[in-house]
Amino acid sequence: MSITFRVSAECRSRTTITSHSRSNVGSALYEREYITTRQHRYLRRNGIILHRAMDSMRCDRNSTNYEVSDDQSDKRPAERGTGNEYYVHYEGTDRRLDEWAQRSQIQKILVQRNTLIDDDRRKITRVRKRTHIDMIESPNSHSSIDDERTALEKEHEQVTRVKHIERIRYGNYEIDTWYFSPYPDDYGKTHSLYICQYCMRYMKFERSYRIHLHECRRKEPPGIEIYKEKSMSVYEVLGSNDKVYCQCLCLLAKLFLDHKTLYFDVEPFLFYVLCEVDSRGAQMVGYFSKEQGNPDGNNLACICILPPFQRSGYGKFLIQLSYEISKREGLIGSPEKPLSDLGKLSYRSYWSWAVLEVLRTCSKISITDLSRRTAIHVNDIIETLHSLKLTRYWKGDHVLYVTQRFLLHCWKTGVAKKPRLLLRPRLLRWQPR
Repeated sequence: MSITFRVSAECRSRTTITSHSRSNVGSALYEREYITTRQHRYLRRNGIILHRAMDSMRCDRNSTNYEVSDDQSDKRPAERGTGNEYYVHYEGTDRRLDEWAQRSQIQKILVQRNTLIDDDRRKITRVRKRTHIDMIESPNSHSSIDDERTALEKEHEQVTRVKHIERIRYGNYEIDTWYFSPYPDDYGKTHSLYICQYCMRYMKFERSYRIHLHECRRKEPPGIEIYKEKSMSVYEVLGSNDKVYCQCLCLLAKLFLDHKTLYFDVEPFLFYVLCEVDSRGAQMVGYFSKEQGNPDGNNLACICILPPFQRSGYGKFLIQLSYEISKREGLIGSPEKPLSDLGKLSYRSYWSWAVLEVLRTCSKISITDLSRRTAIHVNDIIETLHSLKLTRYWKGDHVLYVTQRFLLHCWKTGVAKKPRLLLRPRLLRWQPR
């Protein structure tokens, strides 16, 4: 099935679609399609959704006829009203911005040739064109490893590209989701999901959710409470002992993490669940998982803080906890790579603070000693020092070059910002098994 509509010459710059049936939508522009992040924010702020030209649209740049084809996998019955909803992706942006929209909400930006000026558009010179051709034709330009990685990334993108669950009800919060999560059966295809903040059980209907909250006897995570400070607690949960709880926890986290593959095989993992505690119980706000006996020395496999509780210091608190556990185990730790964009920012900030805290009190120290005192892997320390521009090449070797003036500059500018929530090791009731 396809929809054909006509655009008059005077309306080529912007046209509203009024048909009730909608096609797969995304973002692209029709001539040479380019759009900057700044333009995307403007369009999104003004309620304008751009159509994907690659798959769903066939157009002749010399004609005013545009034909839009329907992709059955990207449409569903509207939650409210009549007609269908179609899946929207904004080209060049993170998939967490993806959403479902009705056709009445969709406006087209039809850009005539040479009418859109893109600040980020790069001029294609003969040198750049020749370089591009050489890269394509070079037999050694891509290794088999790169090809395999690309194939896996494409497969992951194809499987997870459509986010059916748009929002969840979690305690007193209604949270917009970011990514696809493989909830089983019809639960993964519903518009909204209701999740108990104590036992992680998920439901499709509000009535079932309210009944469950009244009857749910669990008011805290399973496992052992290993840390308590004021209204904050951390529980250690074994995936092998509480499999269903940990699986539900992973499915919830996947709604806010793009590259996460741990959903159901939770037995080899430990989960450290952070909770806010009040008179009603201990509500999960975030967690990190860790594989037991990891051969690569990773002290963290996955970390997630739910959106309503972000920017509260919980992320860095869990990072501190992971390294404190590594210290007690007598190990040097590092998180599994790749990190998400938010995870990368949190780790870089923590590493900078931890390293500079040690350097502030030491006049002479090696990178190995830095690693031993912080439990941070040598490679992560070197990466942090390079980012802070603290390494110098002297007599054939890399050395640290730190002055008190530079340290003072780091504290003032927030480069090495002290975590909002500091872990108190004496409150951690945990010893290696």
